[in-house]
Amino acid sequence: MRRSVVLVVTTVAAVLSALVVAAPAAQAHGYISSPPSRQALCAQGRVPNCGQIQYEPQSVEGPKGLRSCHANIAHFAVLNDDSRNWPATSVGNTVTFNWVLTARHATSTWEYFIGGSRIAVFDDGGRQPGATVSHSVSMGGRTGRQKLLAVWNIADTANAFYACVDLQIGGGGGNPNPNPTPTRTTNPPTPPPATTAPPPASGTWRSGTAYQVGSQVTYGGATYRCQQAHTAIPGWEPPNVPALWQRL
Repeated sequence: MRRSVVLVVTTVAAVLSALVVAAPAAQAHGYISSPPSRQALCAQGRVPNCGQIQYEPQSVEGPKGLRSCHANIAHFAVLNDDSRNWPATSVGNTVTFNWVLTARHATSTWEYFIGGSRIAVFDDGGRQPGATVSHSVSMGGRTGRQKLLAVWNIADTANAFYACVDLQIGGGGGNPNPNPTPTRTTNPPTPPPATTAPPPASGTWRSGTAYQVGSQVTYGGATYRCQQAHTAIPGWEPPNVPALWQRL
């Protein structure tokens, strides 16, 4: 009888241990919203057929020290597929990366890599970050299309969060001609027709909607204005994230 009780207790303990180990993946909490990371593009629907990541862009969590876009999580493997037509954001030599955090884990460092080389690191010394975090990172004179890997290292666990961002630095590849040949035109070029940007999303706040700066929504009878572009997920209701929404 005693051996049976010990066996049951041991089995229960094993099950609970497995649940605790699995918990971090289910509670993952952060990604780069702009320039849009690959998971942000999936969540916004700009890249189709992404699978599970489109519903939880904040969940790319794995052991520290990885250099993959998907944190070696099999059902997020699409993020590591460079053959996908990932849109690249045109940027200059200095880029501001904006993180949106659904859980503000104590942080050791934030790291940025291009081609296996670390180009920037920010040390938080174990402090708890805000709901949004921004870093200004120099591209070190690189030009053309580049894939940047960003890593958020958590201070009190062995895990980190990963995000890959596709960039078009300087608007094109190659170096500009240092001695361009001047050209002469008889008439000034005709400017292109003006385009009008589509109005930002509005109406009642809804999870899964991509909001731009200036978008206005209603929630709980109040009106809010978006302060940072992001894709809404459960837990980011306007009253809960003042870094994203300003009450009017």
